[in-house]
Amino acid sequence: MRLAFRALGGAAGVAWRESFPLGGRDVARWFPGHMAKGLKKMQSSLKLVDCIIEVHDARIPLSGRNPLFQETLGLKPHVLVLNKMDLADLKEQQKIIQHLEGEGLKNVVFTNCLQDENVKQIIPTVTGLVGSSCRYHRGESLEYCAMVIGIPNVGKSSLINALRRQHLRKGKATRVGGEPGITRAVMSRIQVCERPLMFLLDTPGVLAPRIESVEMGLKLALCGTVLDHLVGEETLADYLLYTLNRHQLFGYVRHYGLGGACDDIASVLKQVAVRLGKTQKVKVLTGTGDVNVIQPNYPAAARDFLQTFRRGLLGPVMLDRDVLQRSPVAEP
Repeated sequence: MRLAFRALGGAAGVAWRESFPLGGRDVARWFPGHMAKGLKKMQSSLKLVDCIIEVHDARIPLSGRNPLFQETLGLKPHVLVLNKMDLADLKEQQKIIQHLEGEGLKNVVFTNCLQDENVKQIIPTVTGLVGSSCRYHRGESLEYCAMVIGIPNVGKSSLINALRRQHLRKGKATRVGGEPGITRAVMSRIQVCERPLMFLLDTPGVLAPRIESVEMGLKLALCGTVLDHLVGEETLADYLLYTLNRHQLFGYVRHYGLGGACDDIASVLKQVAVRLGKTQKVKVLTGTGDVNVIQPNYPAAARDFLQTFRRGLLGPVMLDRDVLQRSPVAEP
C-alpha cells in the first residue's frame, strides 16, 4: 500500500499530486454527459422560477461549489443552504458566514434535513427575497417556484422532502440516496407549501468541469460527491486519516479501540480489518508447499472507515479549516 499523507508530529506532505485523477487530464470522468445536459436544462427552465436554492455540504462550506451555477443561472435571487450541519464542526460558523458574505452570498441557512433542523427558515427566506426583487414575466403569478441546485449528494432531494414534511405533512416526493447520481434529470414541479403556494424543481447534481486543486478534489470525494471507486477507497481512507490527525480528531482511535493515534494508513486499516473480522485466507507458495495465510481485507476496512466517518460516528469535522485560517477576519 502506497502512503501519501502524514499529519502527526510535523508538516503534512502529499506525495503524488500529479497522478491524482482530479488533477486535470481525467476531468471528463467527473463531468459526464448527463451533467452537461442537466446544466443546459436548468438554464432553459430559468424562466419558470423566481429563486435559486443552492444546497451544499456544511463540511466544505467554502470550497467545491460549482462556479458555473452563477454564470449560467444569472441574477435570480439566491439562497445558499449548507446541509448536513450535524456532521460539521461549526465552532467558527460566524467566520464562515462572513467569508460567504464577502463573496456576495447574503442569504445562508445551515440545515440538517434528516432531522428537519432549521428547515422552517427556507420558505420565509425565499418569499422575502422574491418579494423584494423583480419577478419580470412572473409578476402576475400568485405562486412561488424555486429551483434546487447543487453538486451531487449534498441533500437536494432530502431538502425537498423535509419541506414537504414541515409544511404539507406529506411523505417523500423525490428519491434520496447516500451516493451521487440519484437524481438524473430536471423533474416536474413539486409542491412543498400551501400558504404561500410554493413549488420546487429538483435537479441533478452537477460538479464543476474542472476541480481547482487535488486537496479540493479529495474533500469532495470524502463528502461522497463522486463514487469512491473512481478515486480509490484506500486513497480516500489515507486522506481521511491525514485530515483527522491534522485536526487532532482522534475519535477513530476510540471507535476502533486502537492503541493510539497513527499516521500509517496500512497499520490502521490492518487493525480495523482484524477488529471487524474483515480478513481473508490467501494461499502462499513456499519451498515446502502451499501455506494458508490470513491477510487483512484492506479495501473492506477502508470502506468501513469511510462509511463510519460519513455517518458522523468519528465526530463532526470542518474540512475547510485550512481555508478559514487563510480567510481575513472582518473588521468589527
